[in-house]
Order: sequence, then structure tokens, then C-alpha cells
Amino acid sequence: MQEKTKKEVYAWIKSIACALIIAFICRNFLFTPTTVYGESMEPTFQENDRVLISKISDIQRFDIVVFNAPDEDQRHYIKRVIGLPGDTVEMKDDVLYINGTPYEEPYVKRKSDITLKVTSDFTLKELSGKTTVPNGYLFVLGDNRLKSRDSRSFGFISDDSIIGKVKLRFFPLQDVGIPK
Repeated sequence: MQEKTKKEVYAWIKSIACALIIAFICRNFLFTPTTVYGESMEPTFQENDRVLISKISDIQRFDIVVFNAPDEDQRHYIKRVIGLPGDTVEMKDDVLYINGTPYEEPYVKRKSDITLKVTSDFTLKELSGKTTVPNGYLFVLGDNRLKSRDSRSFGFISDDSIIGKVKLRFFPLQDVGIPK
């Protein structure tokens, strides 16, 4: 009977060790949860929403990413990718232009007063002396343009600073789903 108990305990230890190794690999190399802080991504995300980010997804224009804050240590920002390497990004009269093409931004928090511009005019030239997003960098903006620190204030973000792409909101429970 004692030999049988030892085998069962050993089997449990092996199972738990395998589960911990798999969890460690998944969390450090595939995906990780994070919390949204601040109001820069309203209405898409609210303060304290919890999201799952993929560390292996390809990043496309208008994806939402989490990255190491370029202007603060030990902090992460969550923003929407607007410009990819080689893109020309411009804002004129509250309309986003990427490579000369105007884009609607239904995700941007706007006031009911349509006369209020939510994004002041800017060009990349004003931000960095360049007209296009350089290779290895992204241009990001928050959805709540009036209350967002983003590429308009700290410039382009390096591909190396990207932690991952937001794939799923899992808290609060009534808002669980894939963000748009």
C-alpha cells in the first residue's frame, strides 16, 4: 500500500510541475494579463479594465498595443497603433490622414458638440523632423485624444518597447470580449 501511495504522490508532483512549467512559458513568452490605468483609451477601455495581451501577434494598423512607457520607468501604456513603419501620418481639421487617405475613427471619444476638435492638427514633421514613421518604430494615439499622452507628446515608440497586442478584455465580466 505504501508503494502505491508513493507512486500516486510522485504522479501528482509531476503533473503539478508540468502545469507550472507550461504556465511559466505561456505567461512569459505567449500571453500575459495586464490592467488598464487612466482614461486615455476611453471609451474603448475604462480604468481598471483587465486585458489579455498576446506577445506573438503581428501588429497591424489600428491594433491596440501595450508598451513600456518611454517617459516613465516601470510603467506601461496602452494605445492604438496609427502609423506603421513607412506611413505618413497627419491630422487636419480633426480628420486622420494616413498616407494621404482620410480615415474615420469611430473609436475616438468625442463630445456631443461637434464643433470641438478632439485632436489638434499635427504632422510628424512637427514631432520629429520626419514626415514618415521610421523603420522599427510605431506612431500611437489614445482613443481619448483630449486626455492622452501618446506619440504627439513623446514621439515614435520602438518595436522593442512593445509588450504585446491586446486580444481580449476579461474584466469587468459584463464587458468580456474582443476589443474593437
